[in-house]
Amino acid sequence: MHSFCRLGSMKKVLMVLSSHAALQHTDERTGVWLCSFTDPYYTFFDEGFEVTLASPMGGPVPVDPMSEQTTHASLGTARFAADEDVRLAIGNTWKLDEVQASDFDALYYPDSHGAMWDLVDNERNARLLLGFLDAGKPVAMVGHSAAALIKVAAQRPEMLQGRHLTCFSNTEEALLKRHHHIPFALKDRLKELGAVYEKGIIPFTPHLVVEGLLITGQNASSSLPTVQAVVKALEGELV
Repeated sequence: MHSFCRLGSMKKVLMVLSSHAALQHTDERTGVWLCSFTDPYYTFFDEGFEVTLASPMGGPVPVDPMSEQTTHASLGTARFAADEDVRLAIGNTWKLDEVQASDFDALYYPDSHGAMWDLVDNERNARLLLGFLDAGKPVAMVGHSAAALIKVAAQRPEMLQGRHLTCFSNTEEALLKRHHHIPFALKDRLKELGAVYEKGIIPFTPHLVVEGLLITGQNASSSLPTVQAVVKALEGELV
């Protein structure tokens, strides 16, 4: 299994990444926003948790080239650059069909525009996500990965009714100049499904919403507070 842990690790976290790399109407590529993967990954690792990586297609997952620029660097991305084991792991993820909720204690989704293509209508992923929530296990998602909730709502229509959450905002999408290269406005779609959308006052700054077992971060800068909320939940400190 492509997972890494310290000896004696008790908690197991599944991280689901998008396999999709293409934006529409442009040659620009997308993929996991690197710090939204690396910073939570190393937070889990340093807590002694075991981390397993999965994706819809399995195998290598794309990394958003923009997220690799030095302006988006973090301690986690620097650590990742020198970590051959984790670099190999992100190039050899499990397929979603090969993992199940009963084997893990928490589910975490890094940010990626790709989620709006390959997680938005993925039935297997929706069943997996519901399996965590139904078992009383925390589910966390950052930015565009909240698109996974759309298929969940199709399977369980009441799922998003009145539920408070956040995701990448329309303003942030426009400022990033990718609003013409995505299939729909994520915030608008979630609101149409009954969600109560919240966002931070200043774009690209951390904003976290915790409602029960569902933990959502607005953008990549929200990754650390999001993963910290997951750790608290796993340690029984999150109410």
